[in-house]
Amino acid sequence: MARLKDVVLSLSGGHLMGRATGSFELTSWNEETYFEAEGRKMTLATVTQSFSGDITGDGAVRWLMAYRDDGTARFVGMQRVDGTLDGRSGSFVLETEGDFDGRMARWTATVMPGSGADELAGLEGAGTFGAEHGPSATYEIDYQLPQRD
Repeated sequence: MARLKDVVLSLSGGHLMGRATGSFELTSWNEETYFEAEGRKMTLATVTQSFSGDITGDGAVRWLMAYRDDGTARFVGMQRVDGTLDGRSGSFVLETEGDFDGRMARWTATVMPGSGADELAGLEGAGTFGAEHGPSATYEIDYQLPQRD
């Protein structure tokens, strides 16, 4: 009888498909304003994180943020994750974009093509993140990894 993992690998063209869920905690946040006028501002946030759940390890991101005069914001960034996913160690980069409504930040993330390194080489995927104003966020990422030799 075929194992479920073998069936998934066969149906996905030799790629392991999965969904990673978990959270991260902020370990640092440094936000610097580089433009401000009439209640609006633009900032650069340099942030580090500690991931837990299906992804374990450390993250570092730089977000460019544009705040509206009502305190809401739009942001984009590049987030590097160095850790373990599905029992494989390595690193990858997420391209992120999202919105902060004054209480909750929500963003989407896509694995930057070609950014997977070490045992995470060939990683593909995309997902969502969410964080109430504070130091914790949750994630859900659908991903594919090449089958191990």
